[in-house]
Amino acid sequence: MAIYHLEAKVISRSTGRSAVAASAYMSCSKILNDYDGVLHDFTRKRGLVWEHIFLPENAPQEWQDRSELWNAVERTEKTKDSRLARELVVALPVELGKEQWINLLTDYIQNNFVADGMCADVAIHDTDGHNPHAHIMLTVRPLDDKGKWQHKTEKEYLCKRNGEEKGFTAAEFLLAKSQGWEKQYQYYVGKKKVYMPPSEAERNGYERANKYPKSTKFGRQNPITARWNSDEQLVSWRENWAQITNKYLDEVNRSDAHIDHRSHAARGIDEQPTIHEGYVAQAMERRGLIADRCEINRQIKADNALLRELKSAFKKISQAVKNTVPTLAEAMETLREKVIVISYHILHAKIGKRNITDYVKELKANYESYKGIVKQIAAKKKEQKELQNQKKSTPVIKVITHRDLARRIAELTEEIEELKSEKARLLTAMERTDDKDVATVNDSLDRMKSALTELDKREEKYTAELNEALQQYAEYKEQAKEFNEGEFGKARLDIRPDKERNALNQISNSYGEHFSRSTFFSSVRDADMKLDDDIDMRAVREYAYQQRRQTQKLKSRKSHEQER
Repeated sequence: MAIYHLEAKVISRSTGRSAVAASAYMSCSKILNDYDGVLHDFTRKRGLVWEHIFLPENAPQEWQDRSELWNAVERTEKTKDSRLARELVVALPVELGKEQWINLLTDYIQNNFVADGMCADVAIHDTDGHNPHAHIMLTVRPLDDKGKWQHKTEKEYLCKRNGEEKGFTAAEFLLAKSQGWEKQYQYYVGKKKVYMPPSEAERNGYERANKYPKSTKFGRQNPITARWNSDEQLVSWRENWAQITNKYLDEVNRSDAHIDHRSHAARGIDEQPTIHEGYVAQAMERRGLIADRCEINRQIKADNALLRELKSAFKKISQAVKNTVPTLAEAMETLREKVIVISYHILHAKIGKRNITDYVKELKANYESYKGIVKQIAAKKKEQKELQNQKKSTPVIKVITHRDLARRIAELTEEIEELKSEKARLLTAMERTDDKDVATVNDSLDRMKSALTELDKREEKYTAELNEALQQYAEYKEQAKEFNEGEFGKARLDIRPDKERNALNQISNSYGEHFSRSTFFSSVRDADMKLDDDIDMRAVREYAYQQRRQTQKLKSRKSHEQER
């Protein structure tokens, strides 16, 4: 079943990552990082399904080579804590094939990123055949019309005029200066350092403390970069991924696998999972599961009311049956109506059992995978820490050793990031929010076991009621043999539509939003198979024809008598 998973990360030097290493890892390729001289070789990594580079029109065409693209990014960023790239990890629907995945990603990337001026590096991974997902690396600096990197931020000087303070970039200050704005510097006022314009300092004879003008802490962010970094933009990307994925699912007639980008809170699901209710149970109900004791108890209460009605109806029918066509036809069609209701309950219980069994199987598999990944992450982090300590203790003159250690640390960093992404996907698949929430998996499994037991009891109870109804129906069939087959069949068919509507209304009122029309039609077919009482339509048509002829003869005779 398709799940919604879109994870956004930032690839930054401050976390020990590099854009070159990340690209080499996800594309299973070998790239030399010119920034630090480390060669990243991931050609032995498996699971790559497809990879591609998408560029806007104003980007240099040599960037179609990912080595050129990401080394250009590395060269542009100068600081040790630079943000190098943005990475999105998205789960791909298992309901689609490789070509559809490629078309889906192409549409999404072209419309959301390339059209907005970003370069995108994408790769599809599916290491085990059950977890198709894509990594999308995006540049974080805009390009100008000539394909040159724009700034992320500009220094913004806090200038003063007539007591008013305002920020200007270097370019803006050229005009502002002619309008009387002055930069502010620190001056000694006694033992304190105070920011003020040079004109004010000169009037008071203060000495300048340093040459650095007053400026905002982080500078003025490029408006394009600011938009890309905004929460609103991320929400838009998340929503667009859901919409385009659902469009492709519709094309293969899998609207049942639609995904939703909204959080539980946005959908009004803000409770924590408990034994009776919570977002886990509600998520399971959306998958067609009878997921929770609260839901089951609600159904049992409605079912018991229906069973009491069934027993009362059986009793009344048994007392009212006489050897007349209308009475026996009414009794048999009423009993058929009740058999339809019982058959629906049995089918609903069986579907619930199958869905719960499938859910438990999937949940167990994901839980075991999650535990394995947690252990792998812990082991790799331990190894990473040991190598970092080893690198620190290695003399600087041992350049080759330093590079080998740096390469291995980078490899471990990318492997850990990949494992973290897989762990996040598994949390989504298990419908858990965080690591603490995973502790409730065993509670959910116990709850599902209890639900299966309850469904077994319900199915057993309904089967007993069904057998009782079938036995009663068989007795009515014996009584019906003394009647004309066509007359009796017509009497039953005349009242059958109303009885089926009654059954449908009873069931839909009982199950509410969980009512399934297809299951209802299946229950009608199932009831008729169990009753084994097909009405002879040929005999009914013959009887109806004879009745019409008799009516016509009677009318003709009356007309003839009136004329006489």
